[in-house]
Amino acid sequence: MTQVTLPSGIALEYETHGSPADQPILMVMGFGTQLIGWPRAFCAHLAAPGRYVISFDNRDTGLSQKFADAPAPIEAIMSRVLAGDLDGARALAPYTLSDMAADAVGLLDALGLERAHVLGASMGGFIAQTMAIEHPGRLLSLTSMMSSTGEPEYGQAAPASLDALLAPSPTEREAYIDSSSRWLAWHSHRYPEAEETRRLAAEAFDRGLCPEGTQRQLAAMLAGGSRAAALAALALPTLVLHGLDDTLIAPSGGERTAELIPGARLVLIADMGHDRPRPLWDAICQPIWEITACA
Repeated sequence: MTQVTLPSGIALEYETHGSPADQPILMVMGFGTQLIGWPRAFCAHLAAPGRYVISFDNRDTGLSQKFADAPAPIEAIMSRVLAGDLDGARALAPYTLSDMAADAVGLLDALGLERAHVLGASMGGFIAQTMAIEHPGRLLSLTSMMSSTGEPEYGQAAPASLDALLAPSPTEREAYIDSSSRWLAWHSHRYPEAEETRRLAAEAFDRGLCPEGTQRQLAAMLAGGSRAAALAALALPTLVLHGLDDTLIAPSGGERTAELIPGARLVLIADMGHDRPRPLWDAICQPIWEITACA
């Protein structure tokens, strides 16, 4: 286990794979998911051709800092969002996507990295996009995976997948592991990997769950608003990856992201859902290797 405390006071847990002498890839994970959501074997596979892969627990997740005393009034935030009052929504949120992006930049600082290739999945894609918008000089490239632009008309979740995502989690270990079968709602249809999902759930429980933290992350996402105009102004190498089986963030989210960012490359992967099944690792990693091949 490796942890660093940033100048902001935020403590982040992180892991690395590969050599620091290689091209760095900072991996930003999604909503309520710990760094182990990037399977360590996947990270090693991604690092194998000569990449320095860095994964970390976002704030309020896993072994990173929790904001236990910060309320997240989801209904009030949603009311402000629906009324078009994003400033009011952000004022109510315990923190914002910008704060989470600043955490990631702080981790680069702590590791002595001036710039890095940044890969974000799902909510991690929101954070990675925010990094590119607010800290463009720190990114060598942007990879937005299974993510969207913050525009509500794109990337809409199927109701069953959204219900599964937002359902309360059991607090007992075995019940929590059993409940991970809900996650299969958004997994690859061809490669659901049910046993691997149970193993991940067991490890996540043992590392430490923070249900209140997922509410605070949800508040940050709700208050995030659209990034469309800012994405259209980006000027850096960009890859957009999306699974055609994704029912949690529909492929239109990735398509819209690639449409907005000048010169972005869109790769749609057959048989991939809102997950990274082992049989598709080469299909996922190959375009990432290509965009991260040089500074």
